[in-house]
Amino acid sequence: MNLNNYKYFICFFIFTLPLCVSLNADNKFDHKIAVLVNEEIITSYDIIQRLKLSALIQKININEQNNQIMVNNTVDELIHEKLKLEKINEYKIRIEDNEYLEFEQNFLKRNNIEKSQLILLLEENNISYDELKNKLSGELLWNKLISALYYRLTSVSELEVSEIIKKNPSISNNQAQNLVIQRQLDLQSSKLLRDMVNEATIEYR
Repeated sequence: MNLNNYKYFICFFIFTLPLCVSLNADNKFDHKIAVLVNEEIITSYDIIQRLKLSALIQKININEQNNQIMVNNTVDELIHEKLKLEKINEYKIRIEDNEYLEFEQNFLKRNNIEKSQLILLLEENNISYDELKNKLSGELLWNKLISALYYRLTSVSELEVSEIIKKNPSISNNQAQNLVIQRQLDLQSSKLLRDMVNEATIEYR
């Protein structure tokens, strides 16, 4: 990953795109309320931080055609995180430091980047490391919650396993079973989140 290219890219879109939140939030620490989710606050600063992080991680070239879509997706992501956190706290789900570190290492491996390199990249673009840590911690906590709620309800058929192996001969039987289970958990996750969104009070400022 070329740090210089990413530094230029992030600075470019932050100073040039007409977003619906204040672009000065990143420099002035403007915490103007942008969204209320069941009385939980999402600020303009939160949106800017996550927008920059998402663009950097996904290697997306932000332009005038897609910037509003990116903003909308970022706001939706933050709203979903607030709702997930409510449910996580309701069930008192916790993670240990070693669990988080393993999850983070897997994230870095998937994105083919060293942690020191990523931290430098975040610093150069005024993105808080806590933003990344909060995002990854939230994903891990939600995964643990979904497993706790629904894993015992999952089932694996030989037909499903056979179909997966037929399409991917290099996959072992155990891996195929895990894929079947994960698909079922993902469906339960989507349904639960959809229900939570429908029941939530969301106010845009």
